Amino acid sequence: MNEPFSKENSEEPASDFDKALRPPDFDEFVGQVKVKERLMLMVEAANQRGDALDHVLLSGPPGLGKTTLAHILAKAFGSQIHCTSGPQIEKAGDLAGILTNLSHGDFLFIDEIHRLHPAIEEYLYPAMEDFQLDIIIDQGPNARSVSLSLPPFTLIGATTRPGMLTAPLRSRFGMTNRLDYYTAEDLVKIINRSASLIKIETDPGGAHEIASRSRGTPRITNNLLRWVRDYAQVRADNIITQKVADTALGMLDIDADGLDEMDKRILEAVIYKFGGGPVGVGSLAVAVGEDASTIEDVYEPYLILQGYLQRTPRGRTASPLAYQKIGLEAPTNQPPQQGDLL
Repeated sequence: MNEPFSKENSEEPASDFDKALRPPDFDEFVGQVKVKERLMLMVEAANQRGDALDHVLLSGPPGLGKTTLAHILAKAFGSQIHCTSGPQIEKAGDLAGILTNLSHGDFLFIDEIHRLHPAIEEYLYPAMEDFQLDIIIDQGPNARSVSLSLPPFTLIGATTRPGMLTAPLRSRFGMTNRLDYYTAEDLVKIINRSASLIKIETDPGGAHEIASRSRGTPRITNNLLRWVRDYAQVRADNIITQKVADTALGMLDIDADGLDEMDKRILEAVIYKFGGGPVGVGSLAVAVGEDASTIEDVYEPYLILQGYLQRTPRGRTASPLAYQKIGLEAPTNQPPQQGDLL
């Protein structure tokens, strides 16, 4: 039952449900006030000059609205958007085909741009700076370079791991924006908007209950709303109240703080199996039966953000809040434990 809302699925392409709830313009986009203001100003300035919009990099955890903002930007600029992702571009010919099919002022959205192959990334540099594509045809003695002119276009890159972007690529974006986790108040607004679109009655208590368990992420918010809607339809007269939301989310093992079963397993492993830490992510992954990269990218950010885990040079340690979460008293003088390195 947990699978539809699994955080591992948070980087998959948006479902039809997600697309239906995606805000179409800046006016309906909730949250990220500073980022939205900067982007709106960029669009207005570029329109006044009659220029193509400068290249934009959007970074931040999955599910916060990077793809949505890319579509809103293209619509606000009155341009067509072409979408792809870093892993889909396997060779230079793939990139050449995409770029040569762009029209003047079009937007190219590359999701997970940090996963572009370095050799392919090199082809982007002249395309972004000079709207020129230099490709090599044939091999060996017959190899020759062909230069193709490209129409002015706007590249929007999205990444969940901006630290993996190379410096030359990062420097070619005219603006870099980081999206942060949402407040509960903003998530309540998103819930009310989504509830009206899917035609489900939600009272303030029910909306706040869902928002408080959504880990600050709109995509998780909408997924949880979909589950609570199904529960309310079958067992609660199609009305989402605080009690209905609490019961429905309890069936998914999501507690009042938004932690699920794996989050708690991680905290319990650090405390019970490694004496509170420090412990390296490799040992922790083996202890909970999960991939190390999944722990780092999916679970750890929220646990660290909420103060349950701490990263040290020697590994992860549990905070007093983590002990409190699993019903233990934090040790007053916790002895250091041997853990593998970060």
